Amino acid sequence: MSSADATSAELLSVLRRLRGPDRARDPGLEIAAAQAAELAQRHDAGVVAVVEHPGADPAVLVAGLVAVERVLTQEAAEELCFHLADAGGPGITELTSAKTAHGYPAVIVERVPATGVGAQLQIVVPDPGRPRIAVFTLHSPTGRGWLELAGIAGRFVNGVEFTAAARAGGSRSAAAPPARGRHGRSASH
Repeated sequence: MSSADATSAELLSVLRRLRGPDRARDPGLEIAAAQAAELAQRHDAGVVAVVEHPGADPAVLVAGLVAVERVLTQEAAEELCFHLADAGGPGITELTSAKTAHGYPAVIVERVPATGVGAQLQIVVPDPGRPRIAVFTLHSPTGRGWLELAGIAGRFVNGVEFTAAARAGGSRSAAAPPARGRHGRSASH
């Protein structure tokens, strides 16, 4: 992620290769790549990946750590969920809270535009030891195979584990590898 332009070009290349023969008719790929790259650069994302499944068009996953004012407890995460339900804006189709495999609270927001094209999933996982959150955003330009893609992202996020070193003052967190993912290229089924 040396620059937004370089990240966008690399993402677009992978998206087009995965999309196959339909890529020429899909201008949304370039927009999705550019938006994901801009988001990744703006928020100093630690992960930018293409998520693929045989029954879906590829999607882009961007993840990073965001500093917050205070440590978010389980109760604060639930409060955030209620707040988003009331003021979350248009397109929110699903809003829920859950726990990861390591017991961290997670707030999950799914957006599908009124046009019915594309989909977005955001998952926020608070670090119980530091005032920061891990934010994961999955974006599908077409929405085709959305349930499969969201499931892959959910399995990835479920393995998040904030490391003891990070709690002691570092800034890194660790996550379990994605289920049968391809290191450095994409998360996969």
